[in-house]
Amino acid sequence: MTGEIPIKTNKTNSETEAGPSSDFSSKTLEGSKPSVLPDIEKPAEFERPSIWQLALPSILGNLSYTIVGMVQTKFVGELGPQALAAVGAGQRVMFAMLAILMAVSAGTTALVARAWGAGDYEEASRVTMASLVLGCALSLVVATLGFFFAGSLAGVFGLDEQTLAMATENIRLLAFFNVAFAGMLILGAALRASGDAWTPLWISGGVNLINLPLLYAFIFGHWGMPQMGVAGAAAAAGIAFTIGSLVQLTLWVKQKFRVRHVVNGWWRKARLRQLLDIGYPAALEQGVFQLGFFIFLIVIGKNYGTEAFAAYNIGVNILAVCMTIGFGFSIAGSTLVGQHLGAKDFEGAARSGWRSLWLAVVSMGSVGLLVIAFAQELAEYFIGDGALTVTYTVQFIYVLGAMMPLLAVEFAIGGSLRGAGDTRFPLITTILGLLVMRCGLAAIAAYLGAPVIWVYAALIGDYVLKSIMLIWRFRQGRWKTIVPNSYNSG
Repeated sequence: MTGEIPIKTNKTNSETEAGPSSDFSSKTLEGSKPSVLPDIEKPAEFERPSIWQLALPSILGNLSYTIVGMVQTKFVGELGPQALAAVGAGQRVMFAMLAILMAVSAGTTALVARAWGAGDYEEASRVTMASLVLGCALSLVVATLGFFFAGSLAGVFGLDEQTLAMATENIRLLAFFNVAFAGMLILGAALRASGDAWTPLWISGGVNLINLPLLYAFIFGHWGMPQMGVAGAAAAAGIAFTIGSLVQLTLWVKQKFRVRHVVNGWWRKARLRQLLDIGYPAALEQGVFQLGFFIFLIVIGKNYGTEAFAAYNIGVNILAVCMTIGFGFSIAGSTLVGQHLGAKDFEGAARSGWRSLWLAVVSMGSVGLLVIAFAQELAEYFIGDGALTVTYTVQFIYVLGAMMPLLAVEFAIGGSLRGAGDTRFPLITTILGLLVMRCGLAAIAAYLGAPVIWVYAALIGDYVLKSIMLIWRFRQGRWKTIVPNSYNSG
């Protein structure tokens, strides 16, 4: 364990150096009225979880999604490269639709972790309720836009007519289920921020157990289900997530989680301002992130064809196991940094961030090397007879696999900064690394008529630059007080 902290409730620390909101108690919110949380249990001491207690269940949960993604890639791959490209385009648009939810999730993680570290469990529950309502409302707006403009969104990738039609149908189905994705994402983030990473694991495990047979049924038309092809992948995921979201929400309303469901006292301007102040740079970062990938994939699709486009998405799915590990350490770093800062343990926050980084580097680097060693076999297994797509996929795996230690920096240190509420600096690194460096180098390579591997290699410049900037920022230490200082005026 990394330490213990006594229970503290109804605190006001406006006299402290950290500022009035360092403990995120309800008294820091103007006009906030106390709400009664039913049957809430407050132990005499709060024992902070270790990095592995947070990272391991998060890794396992994301690994289950990765396995489903690989199975989906295998199933869709049997339909041909066009189907794979359509699914890849649909996933990219879906991630763009989820960008605003990632922003709400970032604010949820930072504020719930700080409140929990300070012992203010009521405020953690209020933040969760506010985040869930805000996130679901925003997801409904985004889903509506995604549904009606699916064709236009898919059209930016330069796909052929048949692939475009499949991608459009895929995007519409994903947009239809967007609110279910929102419920799972935000409530799961709140639970992890409180130190409970196991409950989201069991929920996600159940979702994926439902998703797998539905993939087989809907894609190929087995067990009396319609043969939907590419759209079947979206339908299977949407149904599975809807069931998982309903189960999770039901348990939350029945007070089965440590972060409790509240009815009163959660809708306060100051609390929403905190969520938005932390969240909007994360939203912009996700927007820049998706824009950068749109541009990068447009360069590939328009200059190198469907095979190169599909190879990129297949390679990402194959290496997703490495990124799964990175997400685990990102969650661990953000949670522990937030909880330590809530307890005003600045040195403990820094130690948690650095330890998350080195564990991520070793873990992701090792798995990346293993994937590189079997790149040819893995590509042939997932693709089958498409020789050109296999060649491009192997080339991409070599490039991205070698970058796993640097990608670990983005996950672990980026997550730690966001857990501290420093969401603006990761935005700057994404603009410079992805938009300027990666997309710029890729455009130059395509303009010069270089082989597609040089376009893939543009991501090396992206990850090198972002790693240098993130490590510098974390060493500088300004993130330790950035959130309290930003609320001194509130």
